[in-house]
Amino acid sequence: MLNRVIWIILDSAGIGELPDADKFGDEGADTFGHIYESKEGFGLPNLEKLGIGNIQGVNKNIRNVVNPVGIYGKAMEKSKGKDTTVGHWEMTGIITETPFKVYPNGFNEKIINKFIESSNLPGILCNKVGSGTKVIEEYGVEHIKTKKPIVYTSADSVFQVACHTSVYSLDELYEMCENARKILCGDDSVARVIARPFDGNPGNFVRTSDRRDFSVKPSDSNLLKILQNNGISVTAVGKINDIFCGSGIEKAIHTTDNMDGVNKTLDEMKELEKGLIFTNLVEFDSKWGHRRNVEGYGQGLIDFDSRLPQIIDNLRNNDLLIINADHGCDPTFKGTDHTREYIPVIAYSKNCKNGVDLGILNSFSDIGATIAEIFGVKISNGESFLNKIL
Repeated sequence: MLNRVIWIILDSAGIGELPDADKFGDEGADTFGHIYESKEGFGLPNLEKLGIGNIQGVNKNIRNVVNPVGIYGKAMEKSKGKDTTVGHWEMTGIITETPFKVYPNGFNEKIINKFIESSNLPGILCNKVGSGTKVIEEYGVEHIKTKKPIVYTSADSVFQVACHTSVYSLDELYEMCENARKILCGDDSVARVIARPFDGNPGNFVRTSDRRDFSVKPSDSNLLKILQNNGISVTAVGKINDIFCGSGIEKAIHTTDNMDGVNKTLDEMKELEKGLIFTNLVEFDSKWGHRRNVEGYGQGLIDFDSRLPQIIDNLRNNDLLIINADHGCDPTFKGTDHTREYIPVIAYSKNCKNGVDLGILNSFSDIGATIAEIFGVKISNGESFLNKIL
């Protein structure tokens, strides 16, 4: 029997456009496929061995193998959206029927004034859609001179606040964002308020790893809360704790980058006796996807793939490893937004069948429903595939 799940999210590593991609302006997006196309000879031998190239309908450049040793498939998204919150929530059983509000023209005067008053600020800068690295380059010097935080958004439902660490401490920035979180509710709601600290000098500003997300709290029907209510331990590695507002999470571990996330996951695998280790590797999205850095994204995948044997070697007989994405962010695509894509679903266990083709799952919630069944609980959405792999 299985009694531990190691669940790793390759944030934004989609695997081809969904049937409704045209409604999101994402026809032709294919994060995994286009990275394979971008460089002759590109390969991820360990993911390929598990079956990523055997998934139905994937880009022909993703190499398949004759006898994959893993469990493989892809999942559709039922929720109305293509962002981190919506994707992770759906994995745990929450379908988002109404999209979170976005602010393509910046935030209205009422919101901005409340934000300024709530933290006693001298004002704000920017207030528009923008790339995080570009807005600090454009407004960083003025921010340091005036102490006005840089507020910006994106095509996602986010209110982002960038501050230099010499102007506002991390605690001050986090408090600022907590105040914004209280304001951005009801008719003015956003999915996430994001603290974006940066340091460095003019011409060389760099965002630090101390980003923090202040999400809308999910309903208690999410898988993590249900596990907690039934005495099952949940350890969150990376930004999982932020995405779920701490709901259902017993232990939260901060990470500085993808490889630190893998290291922390391996550490927890040595300690936890029973329960769920839930890890998000965010650099695929934040560092390479949004910045349309194809080479960086490809190298990030290679780096993760090189760690897979170590992860698998540390699996116990009663473990199930699941690897999937939460949306796409094709670095070859137009703009800097997420892309509406299928997500790959790869799994492996020493105690499960090898070479199982899951086909196309109807919802990200199928993953959560499978984990729920392993621990003897149920979530309100999704169809478990546990019977196919045991």
